[in-house]
Amino acid sequence: MNHLRYLSIGQQKVLIVLGFFLLGTLFLKFYYPSQTPPEEITKEVVVEVSGEVQKPGVYLFQQPPLLKEAIEKAGGLKERGNFDPDSFSEPIRTGTLLNVRKESPQEFRIKIETMEAYKLLVFHIPLDLNRVSVEDLCLLPGVGESLAREIVRYREKRKAFRSIEELKNISGIGDKKWEILKPFLTVSPG
Repeated sequence: MNHLRYLSIGQQKVLIVLGFFLLGTLFLKFYYPSQTPPEEITKEVVVEVSGEVQKPGVYLFQQPPLLKEAIEKAGGLKERGNFDPDSFSEPIRTGTLLNVRKESPQEFRIKIETMEAYKLLVFHIPLDLNRVSVEDLCLLPGVGESLAREIVRYREKRKAFRSIEELKNISGIGDKKWEILKPFLTVSPG
């Protein structure tokens, strides 16, 4: 406290009040984080662009981009070329992989696929139960190879999952495990 002797009593009181204010603010911020209603959370659209573009990679958008916007964000094509103009007008869903390939010297084709499972999970995008492989399922918490094979067998036997709740019909998945898996999975219609 030798350094405080250079400050007046009034200045020391102000420093102490500021210190308590900062500690209180930090306490409230960490122990009572703001609760934003789910509808107010903006969820970014994640799109991966690969192949014959300047800067292949994963890109984030505030709203579903058009094909043209995604390719432009990846720096555009490596070479001049043509696309089917109709393909530029459809918005892209989150988790989409755009694979740009050269068909001929001036013609390019875009193959629309789904990003790899581990990338989807990194961006908190649920995996489609009707499309995942045994290896993809093994990326989920609490799912080993034998359980993953049971899930795929169940899907093949029933032709498809109609809901995530059907996981409870599989031996080894009870309510507790289902609650853990639920955020990581989805079932796409049709």
